[in-house]
Amino acid sequence: MGLRVLGSYVSHLYRSTSAQPVPMSVPTPVWSPHQPEEGDGGGDRSGDEDCSKWDGVTDGNRDGDRDGDRDGGDGISSGVLYRYDGSPRPNYSSHDAPGGRRGAGRGGGRRSPFVGVGGAERGRPGMGDQRVLGAGQEALRKIITTLAVKNEEIQNFIYSLKQMLQNVEANSTRAQEDLESEFQSLYALLDELKEQMLMKIKQERASRTYELQAQLAACAKALESSEELLESANQALGTANNHDFAQAAKQIKDSVTMAPAFRLSLKAKVSDNMSHLMVDFAQERRLLQALAFLPVPSTPEIDLAESLVADNCVTLAWRMPEEDSKIDHYVLEYRRTNFEGPPRAKEDQPWMVVEGIKGTEYTLSGLRFDMKFMNFRVRACNKAVAGEFSEPVTLETRAFTFRLDASTCHQNLRVEELSVEWDGTGGKLQDVKAREKDGKGRTASPANSPARVVQSPKRMPSGRGGRDRFTAESYTVLGDTLIDGDEHYWEVRYDRDSKAFGVGVAYRSLGKFDQLGKTSASWCLHLNNWLQVSFSAKHANKAKVLDVPVPDCIGVYCNFHEGFLSFYNARTKQLLHTFKAKFTQPVLPAFTVWCGSFQVTSGLQVPSAVKCLQKRNSTASSSNASLA
Repeated sequence: MGLRVLGSYVSHLYRSTSAQPVPMSVPTPVWSPHQPEEGDGGGDRSGDEDCSKWDGVTDGNRDGDRDGDRDGGDGISSGVLYRYDGSPRPNYSSHDAPGGRRGAGRGGGRRSPFVGVGGAERGRPGMGDQRVLGAGQEALRKIITTLAVKNEEIQNFIYSLKQMLQNVEANSTRAQEDLESEFQSLYALLDELKEQMLMKIKQERASRTYELQAQLAACAKALESSEELLESANQALGTANNHDFAQAAKQIKDSVTMAPAFRLSLKAKVSDNMSHLMVDFAQERRLLQALAFLPVPSTPEIDLAESLVADNCVTLAWRMPEEDSKIDHYVLEYRRTNFEGPPRAKEDQPWMVVEGIKGTEYTLSGLRFDMKFMNFRVRACNKAVAGEFSEPVTLETRAFTFRLDASTCHQNLRVEELSVEWDGTGGKLQDVKAREKDGKGRTASPANSPARVVQSPKRMPSGRGGRDRFTAESYTVLGDTLIDGDEHYWEVRYDRDSKAFGVGVAYRSLGKFDQLGKTSASWCLHLNNWLQVSFSAKHANKAKVLDVPVPDCIGVYCNFHEGFLSFYNARTKQLLHTFKAKFTQPVLPAFTVWCGSFQVTSGLQVPSAVKCLQKRNSTASSSNASLA
């Protein structure tokens, strides 16, 4: 579009400057920027024709007076000047240039050999010419911008190509060095195997040579002895005296009996066959001939049927589309998200990496499910290169996640995320003032962190905020998420030096002076370390002493619909106590502490062991009817 507009503008310029051609013999005038030319008809003009910059824009507004009997002012053109034949003249700046017609009357003056771009033939530029000029300038600016952007893109691409050339050189050199190293290692291994096999042959040859030589020497000695006996026997046959013959015959018989030749085995002790030391490297030769560069591993496929989410653990299984003996290990990546379905391109949570996995299954344990879903992907790696990531999958990680409502807790409780500490100096009030001074105005909690972008619709608004929500000896803090259905589980670890500690659930209507377990609006386990140690279950101001070891970490299970509230040893999953109640309204996690501290763990799934125990004990409640 810009090129078409610019072309139209140049065509218009050419036509306007070719209206009255000037003979080529007219010499190029020399003029001063501030000396106007006078026409032949006697007319002159005075005034200050000022153009601050010749940028290709025709300026038809002049300061000064023009004398003469003309019906229009002279046109002033700044920037590129053109002859009548359309050839450009050098650019001028910071001075005036003559343009248009000069002189008095309508044609009484002579025409300057220079014509300003866009100058009107009869003096004052027309509005149509100005519009054409403005459109041409805008088109030219667009072309300049496009060319500048394209030039920058080309320069960046040239830099990228040069960098790639350097990378190709460096990578090929490294690949060549690796190849040389691998072959050298093969040569070394073959040389080592060759030396071992040659040594085996030499040892076998030496051993057999020794045995055969020893047997040969024994046979030679036996033969010599036998020949001597043979000669003695022949001599005895020639004896004429019977007495001497009988004596000689007896000696020969005794000698033959003891002769080595008759005790010697005439079977070789070893074989001369060395066929067991022959080799056939045909298979190995085929393997060597099949040597090639490592291929990129195939993309694994995650097997959702074999994957499992339970007990705050995720077991992920995958398989390869085809067997690949070159795979060295796998890389697993995962991240948390609040969005179901395929992973999004942009997520607040980063990918977490697990490297060096040797099998096709891996279990992530000890996770905290503070978001609703998790994305997973895996890829295979050989010694040289990693393959593409598998198609990502999303698994639901449903768990009960809440935070402590710091805005409504007792003023003597200092709340920091999921940790609470009793402060006799009124720590909460001091913290609130400090936050207000810093412009925060609320406790730093998981809900206020950037990771928690989706809030639960069950999260309780802090409409009853204020440090007087709980007062006096009700050192209470509540969770901020209502429980109105399903199964939920959370854990709390308390300081054993705490003088008093309680954990349970309560209605939102719990009074500001009410202590946990002392009204019908709350249920709890209570530990008293003050003066006399006691561990009891409390509800409606009634208590049942529990004859069980006091754990340092307590798990709380709440089944709202079935009315079960159970407490477990979080480590051993031993059942401590169960309330069987009929909840008439949603409940909140509730805690109390005096002269101590505790820490809550949320984002937990109901453990499998707890589910089994709850099913087993669903028909019989371990609580006293008076506490239900």
